[in-house]
Amino acid sequence: MKDEVNEPQNRGLPAGFERGTDGPKVIVAGVDGSDTSWRAAAYAAGLARRQHALLAVVYVQPLLTGGAALGAPVAEVTEEVAEELLGEIRDAAERLRGEPGVRWEFHTFRGDPYQGLVRAADDLKADAVVVGASERAGHRIVGSVAVRLVKAGRWPVTVVP
Repeated sequence: MKDEVNEPQNRGLPAGFERGTDGPKVIVAGVDGSDTSWRAAAYAAGLARRQHALLAVVYVQPLLTGGAALGAPVAEVTEEVAEELLGEIRDAAERLRGEPGVRWEFHTFRGDPYQGLVRAADDLKADAVVVGASERAGHRIVGSVAVRLVKAGRWPVTVVP
């Protein structure tokens, strides 16, 4: 077996690699008001600052269809809770403006949280997605948004505890 010798200028780096241009350009951080999602957003903000990347803070307002079957005015209550949560998320996102060196945008969608994050990551051409670990016990059975994003295998996904 012959030993291969790398030429000094490429040092074994793959073709197309350029020093100084690697790393994410757009980082999507999913927030839902939970403690873990706030930690994920803070982690993503630090990563975006260090990488000089755009931070896209994304909130997906879930649609609850179960209340209609019960005949309760759940849709109205859900809308109120969602608007309050959206206000909190916007306030927290505005505080990011005080962070030097962090470029960010806030996006909101309605629907399934997984599908919303996939849509945002695709639309924004995300290089990475950061989410908080699920705090709901039922997700151990059904699967959390984080697990579904990892299984999709379309971006590097960081799950923050």
